Amino acid sequence: MIAMLGMLWPVFALLILGVLARRFDFPGEAFWPLAEKATYFVLFPVLLVSRLSQADISGVSVGGIGAAVLLLLLVGTALCYLVRPLLRLAGPSFTSLYQGGMRFNTYVGLATVAAVHGDRGLAISAVIIAFMIPLLNVLCVLVLSFHAGGTVGPGSLLRNLLRNPLILACLLGMLLNYSGFGMPLPLRPVAELLGQMALPLGLLAVGAGLSLRALRSAGPALVAASTIKLLLFPLLALGLVWLLALDPLSGALLVLFATMPTASSAYILARQLGGDAPMMAAIITGQTLLSVLTIPLMLGWLSG
Repeated sequence: MIAMLGMLWPVFALLILGVLARRFDFPGEAFWPLAEKATYFVLFPVLLVSRLSQADISGVSVGGIGAAVLLLLLVGTALCYLVRPLLRLAGPSFTSLYQGGMRFNTYVGLATVAAVHGDRGLAISAVIIAFMIPLLNVLCVLVLSFHAGGTVGPGSLLRNLLRNPLILACLLGMLLNYSGFGMPLPLRPVAELLGQMALPLGLLAVGAGLSLRALRSAGPALVAASTIKLLLFPLLALGLVWLLALDPLSGALLVLFATMPTASSAYILARQLGGDAPMMAAIITGQTLLSVLTIPLMLGWLSG
């Protein structure tokens, strides 16, 4: 665990710096939404296309990764529904527990991959993301529609998925890779520079987006969502890696993403579709802070 914590310390340090920057209003309240927007729509997509288009993924079992992601999300969904009657949660509150127990923070995930597994890890992570993001979006919207009264038609959901910059980046990167063209040579140094900005700025924005005040409303739902997401999910992922006989790097990356805290975008979806937004904010903040301990602990233990 000590060695893993040493590798991940820069990731957590940037999260803490983001919290402090927001606390002392530097460089200003208006900066952080714009920084997150630039990271989400430009920097992270460029990073994914750059790494995935140039990596050797010929030995990667894309079908095995897709099956593992699907099974992981289905079992996770079942766990959330098993917990609901124990906590006696109303519909909107359950949707926040569900998002907290299922979603993962892409920024923290990719930064952790870069620290532990390098460029090839980032490329294979893009394959995992290409399966996980659309499946999670569909599941979360369905749960919110059923339990919180939010209504999103199939057409609207499909449009949102097709407009998701991370999904489009993964698809473009895979297309360039499998076509044999790769990224054009003149664009590679530009993409490299932009990609280098993505991880630090993304982590700072995640830290700045945490709401410590929201923890005052934390309760059993935070404990349940964090137990499912930060402790049980990695164990489930490890079992699926063994069951499906994934290659060592793909398996390690699937487990790594399973250890990630929930995504900050879950708050926006909860607010838009009638979920319990205050509870969602508490779960996001609580899990992100807890992950400073649980990520190195789980990765160190499971790798052993």
